[in-house]
Amino acid sequence: MSRNFKNISIVAAATVASRVLGLVREMATAAVFGTSALNSAFVSAFTLPNLFRRLLGEGALTAAFVPTLTHELERQQRAGAFRLVSKVASWLLVVTTAIVALAMLLFANAEGAIRLAVGWGVAEETARRLLLGADLALVLFPYMIFVCLAAAFSAACQVLGRFTEPALSPIWLNVAVLAALGAGAWWAWDAPERMNLLCIGVLIGGFLQMAVPGWVLWREGWRPVFDLRPDERVREILRLMGPTVIGSAIYLINISVARFLGLSLNDSAAAVLNLATRVMELPIGVFTIAVATVVFPLIAKHAAREDWPALTASYHKGLRLVLVINIPAAAGLVLLAEPITRLLFERGAFHAGDTQLMTPVLAAFGLGLPLVSFTSVALRGFYALRDTATPVRAAALSFAVNLGLSLVLMRYFSTVGLALASTAAVGVQLVYLQRHLARKHAGFGLGVLGPNLVKIMVATVVMSAVVWAGARGAAVCAGGRLGDWLAVGGVIPLAALVYGGILWVWRIEGREDLEQLFAKFIARRRAP
Repeated sequence: MSRNFKNISIVAAATVASRVLGLVREMATAAVFGTSALNSAFVSAFTLPNLFRRLLGEGALTAAFVPTLTHELERQQRAGAFRLVSKVASWLLVVTTAIVALAMLLFANAEGAIRLAVGWGVAEETARRLLLGADLALVLFPYMIFVCLAAAFSAACQVLGRFTEPALSPIWLNVAVLAALGAGAWWAWDAPERMNLLCIGVLIGGFLQMAVPGWVLWREGWRPVFDLRPDERVREILRLMGPTVIGSAIYLINISVARFLGLSLNDSAAAVLNLATRVMELPIGVFTIAVATVVFPLIAKHAAREDWPALTASYHKGLRLVLVINIPAAAGLVLLAEPITRLLFERGAFHAGDTQLMTPVLAAFGLGLPLVSFTSVALRGFYALRDTATPVRAAALSFAVNLGLSLVLMRYFSTVGLALASTAAVGVQLVYLQRHLARKHAGFGLGVLGPNLVKIMVATVVMSAVVWAGARGAAVCAGGRLGDWLAVGGVIPLAALVYGGILWVWRIEGREDLEQLFAKFIARRRAP
């Protein structure tokens, strides 16, 4: 069994726990707040520090930090790598603290700007939701400091070959939020008080997310030193980050505009969009991020050594792995959107009407599942080659497509239109990225994936027929909540067996890794 496949398995298993717990967190939040204006305001407020996390943390910093740290580890061993970690963490702490202080000052004085917007034609209901979101953002923004540092620490752990603990660190946010929601329910506080407690849980969870990978680095021998002295490696990271920060800023504006459009539609739109996104992100988080997390340092190492055949082979392997999972997952999500929504969320303050609102939104996002997964791996290809300018142009194109389609489609399809616009924008971004990646090196072309892609699509069509027939049968024979359980708990495993059996018989590429994994597992079981 290859070491890379083993690392993917470890990260995937760790990520399963964190993503499932994250879904439980969203289920609990929906049960307490439903799709109310308060929940929509929280979702919008929490979006802001999360987006800055992607701007300064997981996106731009990781893209620049991993290749540079990999080079440093190759040349200066661990001592040099740890010095670079301290320098990056020091600068990140200073920059994020300054941004948080400025943002909190702006949110503390947001009422005047929002009232001015009302004078320009913004509806009073929209202004009310924006004011509520500004109040919550004032409390939540310090979360950004913790998660940006967590992203840097996690990237360093991955370069050192430690994948499990960083993958598990999001669990602490979920545990803290669930504890906060439980405390609010136990003492039967009203909705605003429960929301305040939820925000406190987010901040505690963010601190723990930072502490876990930091502790792993400490165990590996890192001792933090506050160091802001000029350094060529830090300047190199900044140069690499520059275009990506611009691209991430475009993404930030893109998401912020989408949230504003959602808030302008109705009280429920932002909350429904968030819940549908969370469900879609489960297969992405369970497998796609695991693959990308392991593949990125690997292709960065191949790029540093200019080993182009190994680099493109690893890239194609990553694509094949994410597509073999996410194409059938997308089909299943579209076909079973209603029973999945009902089982996951329809309780407490989340009612049957909310299920009807969310079902088509979830199906629209489900269509984009393979596109998002493909894009995640394609971006890693550019970052490994230290090309951060092309992703910026792709992000700008995606923003233009998303904004234009959102303004048109929301008029005809409301919240579903926003989801469809997002899916279409990701598709355009993917085509742009892959075409330019293939131009950089012919080895990145998708021709080698053709035979496997045909097998995946045919197997998905057969699996979809099983899902459709099984779901209809469950609804007719049982109906209600029991029918939903049969559709999700019974049909999905059956469909997975059919899909996997077809690919196994057709000898899908990569089957050997699974065979070796199974053989090693049996050997361990038989060992005395």
